[in-house]
Amino acid sequence: MTRAELAWELADLFTDLKVDQINEVLAKNVPYETLEFFNEYGEDFGASEGIDDPTRKRLPNLLLLGYILRVLEERLLPDGEPGDH
Repeated sequence: MTRAELAWELADLFTDLKVDQINEVLAKNVPYETLEFFNEYGEDFGASEGIDDPTRKRLPNLLLLGYILRVLEERLLPDGEPGDH
């Protein structure tokens, strides 16, 4: 599986999960301090860039999805996998 395929699979999976299932995935894979950081950073970045409130509230989710994808890549893909740049 390539990194791009893994990313699409993760996006599809998250689309199908219920809120309690997403919370379980987060609790098992993301330290609480990291969640707090993403919330604060997303808010600060969005405010400094003039991003409107509805979009700014979604920035932490985007950061978090990227983090989870990276964790999965490290766990599942060997070094030197195609698309590794």
